Order: sequence, then C-alpha cells, then structure tokens
Amino acid sequence: MVTTSYPRFPGDGVGSFVEPIAKGIAARGHDVHLVAPWHPSITRGKTEDGVHFHFFRYAPIASLNIFGYAESMQADTALRGAAWAVAPAAMAAGWFKALRVAQKRRADVMHAHWVIPGGVMAAYAAGARPLVVSLHGSDVFVAERSAIARAAARAAFRRAGWITACSDDLRDRAVAIGADPARLEVVPYGVDFTRFSPDPEARLAVRRELGLDEAPVVFSAGRLVSKKGFEYLIDAAGQLAARQPSLRVLIAGDGDLRDALAARAARVAPGAVMLLGRRAQDDIARFAAAADVVAVPSVVDAAGNVDGLPNVALEALATGTPVVASRVGGLPSAIEDGVTGRLVPPGDPAALAQAIQDLLANPLAARAMGEAARTRTIHEHGWPHVVERFEAAYERATLAGQRAQSRRQP
Repeated sequence: MVTTSYPRFPGDGVGSFVEPIAKGIAARGHDVHLVAPWHPSITRGKTEDGVHFHFFRYAPIASLNIFGYAESMQADTALRGAAWAVAPAAMAAGWFKALRVAQKRRADVMHAHWVIPGGVMAAYAAGARPLVVSLHGSDVFVAERSAIARAAARAAFRRAGWITACSDDLRDRAVAIGADPARLEVVPYGVDFTRFSPDPEARLAVRRELGLDEAPVVFSAGRLVSKKGFEYLIDAAGQLAARQPSLRVLIAGDGDLRDALAARAARVAPGAVMLLGRRAQDDIARFAAAADVVAVPSVVDAAGNVDGLPNVALEALATGTPVVASRVGGLPSAIEDGVTGRLVPPGDPAALAQAIQDLLANPLAARAMGEAARTRTIHEHGWPHVVERFEAAYERATLAGQRAQSRRQP
C-alpha cells in the first residue's frame, strides 16, 4: 500500500480509515507492506497486526515534513507554499521507496490511497503489477483545480486496473476528470462497532467531566477547515441557545480555522459552544455516545472542496445517536432522511437548528431513528465486509492486467 496519511500513533484521527483497511487485509492472510511519508509525530513500530511500515524521508529538517497527514493544504482550500516546495523531493522519495519495497517483497498487488499523490507514485512504482487506486476526496479536488494534477491523475487512472471511491459523488467527479466508469466502484468506509456503540456510562462520565449534567448536547468533530461547515453549526448554536440557554455544542478537532471559529462562537453563541481541540478516536466515540444529537454540517467550500464521506457521520450512526447532516457529498448515500437521520441543505443555519430542535423535542422518535441507523450501519458498513470488497478489487485489477497482457501477445 502507498499512502500519504496513516494514523501516526494509536488513536490519531489522521487517515484513520486507512488503518482498518490495511490491518483488515492483513487479517485475511495477506502480507501487507505500507509505504508512507515520515512525520515527527510517528510512534509506530516496524510491524503492527500484520502491517509492515516503511516510512520514507524527504526533507532535511522536521518543519518541512508537511507532505501528507492533512498538512499540505491551507484550510483544505489550497496547497501551502512549503508543500509545493517539498513535493518533487517527496514524490521522488515515495516512488523510490514503493519501488524498492515492492521489488524486495515481491509484491503481487499495489494499492494506492489518494490518486494525488499516492496513485501517481504507485503507478510509476508498480511496474507490471496490478494497481488499485482508492479515492478519498481531497485528491479529486486537487485534480479538479490543477491542470498538472489532473493530467497526473488521468495517467494514474489509465494505469489502474481498478479504482474505488468512498461515495457516489466522488465517483462521478472522478469520471468527469478521466476515470473509466467500467473500472470504478463505490466502496464506502467501514466502522469499528466495538469502539463506536451506545454507551450509557460514557454519557454520564462525559457530562460529569464537562459539567453538563442533563443539558441538551450537540456534538461534532473534524478538522477545523472550511468544508466541514462548522461556522454554520456555530450560527445554529446561537439560534438554539436563544430557545434553550442550557444547550451546549461540542466541537472536537483542530485546524487552520480554530481562532476564527472561536471568535465567531464568542460573538454569536457566547457560552454555548465548546471547542475541545484535537481528540483521540476513543474520545470521539465517548463524546458521540454522550450527545443527544451529532451534527455533520459539511459544505462545498468557496474553493469547491467537499468531503467524500466524513468518518464522523458513520461513527455517529454506529453509536445510535441521531444525526443531522448536510445533503452534500457522500452523506445522502449514508443517511436516509427521516429514517436513519436528518438531512438539511448545506450552509443553512436555520434549517440545521430546526432539525436539531426537532430531535431534541422528540426523544422517542430520535431514539428510534438512532436505533435504525445503528442497525443499518452494522449491516452495510462493517469493516470485515468492506475489506472483502477491497480484496475483490485486487482480484479485478489482477484479471484486468492479465487480459491486457494477453491482448499484447501475438
């Protein structure tokens, strides 16, 4: 596997969906070697649960190690200048590392995460090996905005035997920039149902820790960047707090917009919003289980970027806590409005506030919605099932390579 993000330490939320894919493939009896950029925060050993790590270095000083791990982009709308500066060295180092690992370990398949840049590195390192490219959102956005990146993505798509996208929206956008729809399927992320589950004890403990008692609680989580839409949730909090002064909105995460969001919360919803900072995955599970409603207010930001399928949405559905989300990106494919959650127009604080208020005012209906969501999510988004689909993608890529080779033979 070639990736530019992977949890740097246990509980890290960066690239969190890559870890269960890698470990799930290993658990099915495959030998998994993962190539990723080195980062100062990495505490991983050489091998964990059957996944062997190969981190490559590309910058002479620690502060320039911003290739991947959600650090290359400014608020997820534009590449940082330093990222442009280190990209050639990082791409070359990643390609060489992937090539050497694949040769030394006699790899049968190469699986790239994010077509830009992982798919490009893997395409040149794979040689004759079958290649699977998985799309996650920001990679397609970059390809849509940059002619150079778009050309590179198209080359990787042509080389790939199979392509996966985490949502219908992402699939359609990939086709628009050159992916072959006949070799592309939607494979949504999975959920760890052991970690993310209803937890009455966590509800009591979290509320005690934060001094919330029985106050209505709305929770959300994600990087503090424009496409997450947290400013609209803060505006909705101001409207809700006017009706229910005890209500609290908890937002876990960190990012470029932290100061701007804190200032906005102080102005429009004083005392109603708590910015919790970056939290481990176990904490996210506890907060989601402790909340009355989980909000996922994603939007298409000013630059045109949008989430593929936010992890927090699936995780919240698994906890049985009712979810209010925007009708954007991959969220409509994961949530059936009025049955397993509520969908509202993106960027509409009034609609967001009303949907949250409706759930708070009808706890029995909210509980039934949460239970339906957990049941469906377990059925459709269990990691073992998702990993089987990735394994099948490897087989399809292998068959595609064999057919291409047979056509070239006289």
